[in-house]
Amino acid sequence: MGAVPSSHEPGRLASALGLPQTSGRRTLLAATAIDATGSGLFLPFGVVFFVATTSLGLAEVGAALSLAALVALPAPTVIGPLVDRFGPRRVVACGNLVSALGFGGYLLVETAWQVVLAALLVNLGTAMFWTSSGALVGVAADPGERPRWFGLLYALRNAGTGLGGLLAAALLGGFGPGGYTMLAAGNGVTYLLAGLLVLAWRPPEHPDRPDPVAGVRPVSAGGYLTVVRDLPFAALVTTNVFFVLSAMVLPVLLALYITGPLDGPAWAAGALLTVNTAMIALGQTSVARRIERRDRVAVIRLGAAVYVVAFACFALLIQVPAGLLVVGLVVSMVVFTLAEMAETTAMSDLVVSMAPNALRGRYQAVFQLSWSVGIAAAPVLFTSLLAVGAAVPWLVLLGGAVAAVLALGALRGRVPEGVRHGGDRDTARAEA
Repeated sequence: MGAVPSSHEPGRLASALGLPQTSGRRTLLAATAIDATGSGLFLPFGVVFFVATTSLGLAEVGAALSLAALVALPAPTVIGPLVDRFGPRRVVACGNLVSALGFGGYLLVETAWQVVLAALLVNLGTAMFWTSSGALVGVAADPGERPRWFGLLYALRNAGTGLGGLLAAALLGGFGPGGYTMLAAGNGVTYLLAGLLVLAWRPPEHPDRPDPVAGVRPVSAGGYLTVVRDLPFAALVTTNVFFVLSAMVLPVLLALYITGPLDGPAWAAGALLTVNTAMIALGQTSVARRIERRDRVAVIRLGAAVYVVAFACFALLIQVPAGLLVVGLVVSMVVFTLAEMAETTAMSDLVVSMAPNALRGRYQAVFQLSWSVGIAAAPVLFTSLLAVGAAVPWLVLLGGAVAAVLALGALRGRVPEGVRHGGDRDTARAEA
């Protein structure tokens, strides 16, 4: 009979896997898992849903969704002050509830203007969530564990998205066109449940955490003027546009490249997405553990350097024999995912560290604008570059990765060492 394991061994195992302390925070993790699963249900079908469930044509649906996204583009700048005033927990929960209301509207739309209104609600809810989610990690994490929390939540979101995709395939396979309504309804329900769970959760008290238990901060003087004057942060936000464009390779460029210039099988895009999500779900927390004591700017720079290799691999696939194409795609995707895993957690943690505690909402709002710009630019940019030449999008991205490496090298000396290693800006300033 083997020895009885020590009560401390599970903690050691969790630490070795890069997992944070989750006691008192499991409700938050459940909300994340439910939210991600619902998103995976509907993620690939944003346009197809309206074409399948209304009499609208593809062009009308596309125009309506683009208009909704355009109207919602400046939303983070309004949401940031709300995060600073009312706390990220409440804003995250409201974002989920607004998205649930939007997906309820999806079930009722018949005309193009109704699509705009429903999609606008969803876009606003999404903006509320992403503008406040980074600050919420600052409230939830014990001191020194923010990278682990970002890693765990990123892994959990990828796992939930993958599960949602499998459920979507099962629903559409079993119910045909009627399954689209079930997908939208299911996503709305998951948003509602996630919002209620976040509202029910209370951050555990910790004497070293600057955020009060309720998650509310006093309104700070300076506002966005302070953010705009923070030139190192502005440089980081500008550099992040490259990383956003890199992330948009998966939903925008990859399938076009495979089925077009490469003349490869359509199923390969889905298979590569599975490789990406599986690697992140299984390995992101271990990566977070490895970087928690390292210079965040240096880690992000390493991610940019690995992207140089990944985009070179994708560009060279045009020369690969047909029999080796799938192998080349898998190798390229593995390198791409390693770059993504390195930079994502470090970037998320650095943004929180660079923000003064009382202005985290506004800092997150400005950072979120880089995502809005990159997401809006990616479709027209990638399709235009692909029309010029098969390798052109990858070469442009490769050039962007080289520029990011250089920019981050210059930025490193302008960010205090304590902040680069995960300390709060206010603490680093007091110690200076």
